[in-house]
Amino acid sequence: MGKHTTPDWTGHPLYVGIDVHQKSWKVSIHTATTEHHTFGQAPQGAPLSAYLARHFPSATVQAVYEAGPGGFAPYRQLTAAGIPCIVVHPPDVPTTDKQRRRKTDRRDARKLAHLLRAGHLTPITVPSPEREADRSLLRLRQTLTKERTRIKNRIKSWCRIWDIPVPAGCRSPHWSQTAIATFRTLTGPPASALTVLTTLLDTLEALTTQRSAVTQQITTLAQTSRYATEVTLLTSIPGIGVLSAMTWLTEVGPIDRFEHFDRLCSYVGLVPGERSSGESTTVTGLDHRGNPRVRTLLIQNAWTAVRKDPALLHCFEQLQRRMPKQQAIIRIARKLLRRIYRILRTGEPYVLGVVQ
Repeated sequence: MGKHTTPDWTGHPLYVGIDVHQKSWKVSIHTATTEHHTFGQAPQGAPLSAYLARHFPSATVQAVYEAGPGGFAPYRQLTAAGIPCIVVHPPDVPTTDKQRRRKTDRRDARKLAHLLRAGHLTPITVPSPEREADRSLLRLRQTLTKERTRIKNRIKSWCRIWDIPVPAGCRSPHWSQTAIATFRTLTGPPASALTVLTTLLDTLEALTTQRSAVTQQITTLAQTSRYATEVTLLTSIPGIGVLSAMTWLTEVGPIDRFEHFDRLCSYVGLVPGERSSGESTTVTGLDHRGNPRVRTLLIQNAWTAVRKDPALLHCFEQLQRRMPKQQAIIRIARKLLRRIYRILRTGEPYVLGVVQ
């Protein structure tokens, strides 16, 4: 018998579609012309790397999977195992009606490999581990803020149930410590109801303490060499503070990845949706494909900026003459976004009152 020889795959492309799940991966391997094999494996990059090295030595490999709850851990496992990989946004993956109705892990993996080979997939930007960790810190603060708001609403609801006036210091979004202490001196409702109130107050104080600690850590992080220069540039714009600047930098990442301003607008979600058919065209307002955290924050910053910057205030007043405030502030947010884009690209601080 002759010796077994392994084919030389040098220079041959190989396309790997992966349907990622927590307990297993479904992998589909395609060559330039046909499907080689579709199989299940453990959710790790090393076994796949060993399989490819054994069957396709020296091949040019490209893998793809859809972003999901697992985040970018599969991407990092694959790249660490020597497999170049891209991540795609699930809604941007072309899908037929038949594929939607007959959806299986095997079909999804095959579809990804086929689309990758055809060049029909656009990758998303994968953040560095450091930026992803910093971003999770900012998102944790947002979560704690939302939880505090929920607890406050439950306390107000408790007051309505037992016909107790809400203290004056608790009627605004920012509750004073004196007003919170007033709740603990209440008498009249049954003991069980007071236990509910005490538990809610304890939860509110714990969340407040946790948020303060996270805020301090974010402030310290903003002073590090990784962020200090850009934070200084962003906070030169009226309406943007340290927390807003850090949210921007951790969510958006390097500004150089946007070739022009329209790409940044699309990422943030400050572009109008449009439906057209024949001679009929309908503009549907903002399309909600962008980053909702950045878009919401930018609009909040715009409301503050119009009170602090005469140039933006003048523009806002002119816009109000021909449209509602809610639409006018979107235009201001777009102007604010352009200023952010400009100062981060040029490294020049913002000049108050100058139309840029």
